[in-house]
Amino acid sequence: MAAGTALPVTALPVPLSGRFKGSFAYFTIKDRLPQILTRTIDTLHRHKNEFFEEHGEKGVEAEKRAISFLSKLRNELQTDKPVTPLEDELPDATLWNQYLDYQRNLSNGNGGPSWFQSPWLYVECYMYRRIHAALAQNPPIDNFDVFKEGKAQNFFESQGAIIALCTYFQELLKNIKDLDEKQLQEEFFKLLQVSLWGNKCDLSFSAGEDSSQKSSPLQCLEDMVPFILVNDTEKLWLLLKNAKNRKTDECKVRVDIILDNAGFELVSDFVVADFLLSSKLADEVHFRGKSIPWYVSDTTKNDFNWTIKQLQAANHMWMSRCGINWEGNLKKGVWVYHDHMFWTLPHDFSSMAEVAPDLYADLQKSNLLLFKGDLNYRKLTGDRKWEHTVPFHQALNKFHPAPLCSLRTLKSDTQVGLKPGQAEQIQASEPEWMISGKYGVVQFDPAL
Repeated sequence: MAAGTALPVTALPVPLSGRFKGSFAYFTIKDRLPQILTRTIDTLHRHKNEFFEEHGEKGVEAEKRAISFLSKLRNELQTDKPVTPLEDELPDATLWNQYLDYQRNLSNGNGGPSWFQSPWLYVECYMYRRIHAALAQNPPIDNFDVFKEGKAQNFFESQGAIIALCTYFQELLKNIKDLDEKQLQEEFFKLLQVSLWGNKCDLSFSAGEDSSQKSSPLQCLEDMVPFILVNDTEKLWLLLKNAKNRKTDECKVRVDIILDNAGFELVSDFVVADFLLSSKLADEVHFRGKSIPWYVSDTTKNDFNWTIKQLQAANHMWMSRCGINWEGNLKKGVWVYHDHMFWTLPHDFSSMAEVAPDLYADLQKSNLLLFKGDLNYRKLTGDRKWEHTVPFHQALNKFHPAPLCSLRTLKSDTQVGLKPGQAEQIQASEPEWMISGKYGVVQFDPAL
């Protein structure tokens, strides 16, 4: 190699995109995204009377404008129109429009960014941001969450599972001081798995189990262990144990949970957070939610507070006890909720240090970051066509603010850190393995 020639940089694989016909991204953009827009329009139609009662004619006019905005958006998507700059004055609009310029520059004159030609992660995030704009630009209905009903419905439909989990957890707390280290570790693994499977575990979870029976309502977890393709729970345990042993009065152990769905999954995250405090593995837990309604079921501050209020008000002793304790954790400051506009930008996390240095610096203060769900995994790994055996650390592309772990059920076709042959073996019998939600990972990166 000639003197002064730079070593070749390992090129990143291409992003998943609708331009790959027949791919999961293609079908998502072609079928699922328009369906979500149609449901959003229907939701606004159904609330017309409510808008009229609350705001009179102004409310109905705003609803009509929002619907026309969303119908136009649906048409742009279905006809693969170019992605257009945001025209609202919201605080993140400039960052979005800069990102569009960046995408235009990447296309090197091969036509500008459009719905099917651009990265899937970008256009999907862009759709949710445009849904937000449709309401935000149309007061007096600008604070209406079009996804609220679905999130509430998930919570109420999961009542049986929530009761089973709260009951199990409150029984565990009675004896937590008597558990030896191995027993604590076993409980930690169980609760982490409930949080991993989130909405998936809930129905099998409370399958008619009477909570007074001796068999645990978490019985289904044993059967699901083989479906965890990467299982780094041991590494998490060691990290938390070592942090606890090194702890001083000045230096608290902090865990951050970057949230995914509201409903049952959020309750399972609360249980993990409470366990970390009650077992003295952590001194404080910071929750990171979305600042606007996002990806249909993602947790916002309103969902976070609403869920705790619902639990408190429940006429079930252990559900209510959980809600009261968790409200107490927030008041004491040992639980803290944050949101930040970065979580609802189109950027993957490797850009965080540059785009949101304040958030990156805050995450650096944590002992462990738990990233929940599929979208966070896509943003951690850049949503690219990685070889399955590429190490997780490499796919993170220099995003290492603190030790981190992804708890993710596979619902999109990117997955790294597998053993040679592991993916091929599953693929042979289950071609849909990456999108079925049947498999999960607890994937850890120790940072630098």
